[in-house]
Amino acid sequence: MLTSRTFLKRTRAGAVMKVVREHYLREDIACGAAACEQCGQQPGEPRLEAQPSGAASSLCPAPHYLLPDTNVLLHQVPTPPIPPPSSLRIHRETYIEQEQGETSNDRNDKAIRVAAKWYDEHLKKINNKEIIQVILLTNDRNNKEKAVEEGLTAYTCEEYIKSLIANPDLVDRLACVSDEGKEIESGRIIFPEHLPLSKLQQGIKSGIYFQGTFRANRDNYLEATVWVYGDAEENKEIIIQGLKNLNRAVHEDLVAVELLAKDQWVAPSSVVLQDEGQNEDDDENEEEKENTLKSSVNKNMLRPSGRVVGIIKRNWRPFCGMLSKSQIKEARRHLFTPADRRIPRIRIETRQASTLEGQRIIVAIDGWPRNSRYPNGHFVKNLGTAGDKETETEVLLLEHDVPHQAFSQAVLSFLPKMPWSITEEDMKFREDLRYLCVCSVDPPGCTDIDDALHCRELENGNLEVGVHIADVSHFIRPGNALDQESAKRGTTVYLCEKRIDMVPELLSSNLCSLRSNVDRFAFSCIWEMNHNAEILKTRFTKSVINSKASLTYAEAQMRIDSASMQDDITTSLRGLNKLAKVLKKRRIDNGALTLSSPEVRFHIDSETHDPIDLQTKELKETNSLVEEFMLLANVSVAKKIHEEFSEYALLRKHPAPPPSNYDILVKAAKSKNLEIKTDSAKALADTLDKAESPDFPYLNTLLRILATRCMMQAVYFCSGMDNDFHHYGLASPIYTHFTSPIRRYADIIVHRLLAVAIEADSTYPELTDKHKLADLCKNLNYRHKMAQYAQRASVAFHTQLFFKNKGVVNEEAYILFVRKNAIVVLIPKYGLEGTVFFEEKDKPKPNLNYNDEVPSLTVENTTFYTFDKVKVNIMLDASNVQHQKIRMALVEPKVRHRLYNAKQHIIQLS
Repeated sequence: MLTSRTFLKRTRAGAVMKVVREHYLREDIACGAAACEQCGQQPGEPRLEAQPSGAASSLCPAPHYLLPDTNVLLHQVPTPPIPPPSSLRIHRETYIEQEQGETSNDRNDKAIRVAAKWYDEHLKKINNKEIIQVILLTNDRNNKEKAVEEGLTAYTCEEYIKSLIANPDLVDRLACVSDEGKEIESGRIIFPEHLPLSKLQQGIKSGIYFQGTFRANRDNYLEATVWVYGDAEENKEIIIQGLKNLNRAVHEDLVAVELLAKDQWVAPSSVVLQDEGQNEDDDENEEEKENTLKSSVNKNMLRPSGRVVGIIKRNWRPFCGMLSKSQIKEARRHLFTPADRRIPRIRIETRQASTLEGQRIIVAIDGWPRNSRYPNGHFVKNLGTAGDKETETEVLLLEHDVPHQAFSQAVLSFLPKMPWSITEEDMKFREDLRYLCVCSVDPPGCTDIDDALHCRELENGNLEVGVHIADVSHFIRPGNALDQESAKRGTTVYLCEKRIDMVPELLSSNLCSLRSNVDRFAFSCIWEMNHNAEILKTRFTKSVINSKASLTYAEAQMRIDSASMQDDITTSLRGLNKLAKVLKKRRIDNGALTLSSPEVRFHIDSETHDPIDLQTKELKETNSLVEEFMLLANVSVAKKIHEEFSEYALLRKHPAPPPSNYDILVKAAKSKNLEIKTDSAKALADTLDKAESPDFPYLNTLLRILATRCMMQAVYFCSGMDNDFHHYGLASPIYTHFTSPIRRYADIIVHRLLAVAIEADSTYPELTDKHKLADLCKNLNYRHKMAQYAQRASVAFHTQLFFKNKGVVNEEAYILFVRKNAIVVLIPKYGLEGTVFFEEKDKPKPNLNYNDEVPSLTVENTTFYTFDKVKVNIMLDASNVQHQKIRMALVEPKVRHRLYNAKQHIIQLS
């Protein structure tokens, strides 16, 4: 039986749209009860297991099922099941129509009671020794009263959870659902009221309010920014300062902001303020801190400022951190301190405070009343002891939203059955390139080998060069569970001791990995070149290759440099190396940038798995060899897919930085009597090449590190949704990612586009939907950014482990940045960077004089300039388990004065 409802709905554009909702009313839907033999339950369908007799609940010792209402599901279940958007199949006996004048909420409550009654009566018919009871869980007082009147057993969620004798700790995990009418119990209001969504939308439409993403300041809990997107000329960043103006917004919330009058505008603060969880009534302390933000502000530094008037969309997630146990004996209310300093402390109620102290835990926010200094939340999960390597790795993965759960059976079911081999049927659609002398060059220990290369001389005297990329798209077909999981993950994440794969290991380290001496599917980009590395012909083909060697960068370099080795692999590598040098020179001549960023490598103890050595990575000529041909393949493929799919190509661009980004670089170079030009990438590249000092060979590296900090983030985009394709850093008019499909989902999409372009595969609807492609790019950009942050956090944690048992280490450092009250230093030996502060809590303040133009900082009688060499002592400060620090003491030059001890500088690794 089919019922349908039709109604008209007006769209945002003003058009009238007809909406039809269909419900299929059936009698053959099984109840799902394991004990029921009446319903025709299909084999393999999930079964409902009743709570056994005498177990757990003191309210209901008999076997029973729980039927939660909608609000209990939404507020008390971490991930409630979401029904599919298609037409619903409903049992005829439990379907009810909405009556005239009845609200949707009342109709839904009634439907849940009808379903509970149906289950209750249906289960009584089961021929079983024990009757299975049905309990309705609802926190709605009216719904509960009506359920009891109708003869149903109903409890609030709290009543039922408290009745579970064997699990008293579950009470801690109840979400704190506040009653809006009772939130101002104390009569003391701290925050302004949030405006309702309807008023916010009207205000945004009329231009009174601005909509944007709230970004809390990591170093100052009383400051945030809201970036408002509009037309090119209307993009603006609004500063929010002060507790009342922040008005309970949390990092990444979508908020509505009202712009303050110009005489109330403020400047970005250079003060570091951490919330120490003070008493809620300590208003004087809060006001004192807010006053420090406004002191000695240069009028030229004032920026548009505002206040949060409402929340459009909360972006709350479960937060990792530690419990700050209350000093009050037997207290149940405690503050939770998140690991992310941008998140406010959260008040939770727990009876397990003694057990949870010193543990990393997960807490969820439930709400933030106007009379509360902090949001209310509840305990979710204990992750383990703080400082433990496994626990800290789990924390950094969760905090950076890296999907890292084991691949589900649904995903694994789409993997090839083992043993796997290439069939004759496979060979009909591929070019057999197993005769070529192909080899791969990768870091030591690499098992997910994406790419391999070959170079050989042709009979006409030209050279044939091939880049062969793992054909991952052959194994991952569009739309299946494996494809969806890969798209969600977006990228493989490389931590110091762990790799979080984008695809299951059978593919990443075996069937897709281009290991030596095994046949593998590849997607090949093959050029015919002259000896000046000029491309004469380009072709793309699906292929089968057999790599003749899996080399490390060092092994490949040894072959190239060896006078005695003349085999085919070595000859191929030498040919590639010669061409790579020509390609690189041409790129640089065209304006491509050669920047620098210190990368570190840890040597891990095989037994303890602790880092025993820390070194910056040494790059060899062969690193550049591989890079040049990967860049060339990516450019060639970008051109091809854009030719074929001008609206649907997935490309990658690198926007040019705004001129103001370069201020710090230009000023730093000027302080060393060097000129850096930034009007184009070519000008920047040329002046960086000339910026050298015979007495200071490391200066050029420091300048390139600083130039890297001035750059914008490269992003994926859909060609039909953007006009600017240019890649600034590579000086290329068009670019994409093709060469790493094992570890980047973007490359899989590019492979599919290229396969359709050369008629090696068929298309599918999502591949030519630019809006869906744009949404995919948004996720890929987010996942890529989070992966970078997670990798940096892993390096920071392992750096702390390295210094844990080192005692005091004395090293040379260079000043990268000069701040108003600090210097940021880089230690080349360890690639370690940190901030040395010259002001300290509870210590006399030294005389500081900051010069923004030079830039320089004078502390008493000692002046520090950018790129100055200093000496520092390094040691680990583990006094705060939540945020362990690297402590630095300035050794040279010495800052001498009577009241200040320079050995107390502290840096916080971010």
